[in-house]
Amino acid sequence: MEWLGGLVVVLIVVILLVFVSCLKIVPQAQAYVIERLGAYQGTWSVGFHVRVPFLDKVARRVNLKEQVADFPPQPVITKDNVTMRIDTVVFYQITDPKLFTYGVENPMMAIENLTATTLRNIIGDLELDQTLTSRETINTKMRAALDIATDPWGIKVNRVELKNIIPPSEIQNAMEKQMKAERERREAVTRAEGEKKAKILEAEGAKESAILRAEADKQSAILRAEAQKEKMIREAEGEAEAILKVQQANADGIRMLKEAGADAAVLKIKSLEAFEKVADGQATTILLPAELEGIASIATAWKEGTKK
Repeated sequence: MEWLGGLVVVLIVVILLVFVSCLKIVPQAQAYVIERLGAYQGTWSVGFHVRVPFLDKVARRVNLKEQVADFPPQPVITKDNVTMRIDTVVFYQITDPKLFTYGVENPMMAIENLTATTLRNIIGDLELDQTLTSRETINTKMRAALDIATDPWGIKVNRVELKNIIPPSEIQNAMEKQMKAERERREAVTRAEGEKKAKILEAEGAKESAILRAEADKQSAILRAEAQKEKMIREAEGEAEAILKVQQANADGIRMLKEAGADAAVLKIKSLEAFEKVADGQATTILLPAELEGIASIATAWKEGTKK
């Protein structure tokens, strides 16, 4: 009876192990393709699932994330018979796990071969220069062609990029020489433009300096003229003031003589003295009125008398 109890325990353990093995948890961004007796049964999505023991099996675990396939360089020939090598990068995503599982034997190899043939077809219609300058156009055409071709396989091609375009070595050397010549030409143009700008700045500086010097000379001349004008005005004002004071003094002297009761002869003598001052010792001839001739002789006699 002991062996029977042990057998029961073994059976229970086996049943538990089988039951546990039938419990499946599908993680996020994955899908399980289930077959029952070799035929497609269904696709498990994210969550907890239980399969029928000994009848159901997980035929394929499918990754639903966007994936990247980097294919090695493929030899292609352009329209003008230039052989080059181009490697491509394909971004794809599995949208139907059933079609991906049963649509093609080796999906990645199929995509690689399809990419190579599509690339050869597109590049064969382009010349070398067009190939080097039409990356975006080539990418768009390849993505559209691959997306249509892989749709029956449950694969969606989101993007295709040309990673490297490798022309023949002789063409690379010619391109490098051309790039070097173009770079030297740009540098020469840049130097010429720099020298031109320097000359323009130098000329503008000389022009500005000449303008400033002319403005300074003009201002200096204006200031000198204003100073000379001010000087002449002040000298004229001084002379006018001096004459005014002399005339005022003479007028005050005559008024004092009148107030002192001086006769007409004295006043006429004072007038003569005024004429003498007007002459200022520089005149050679003085014209006197007729009535002053007699007075002049009287004044002369008077002066001689006072000297004695």
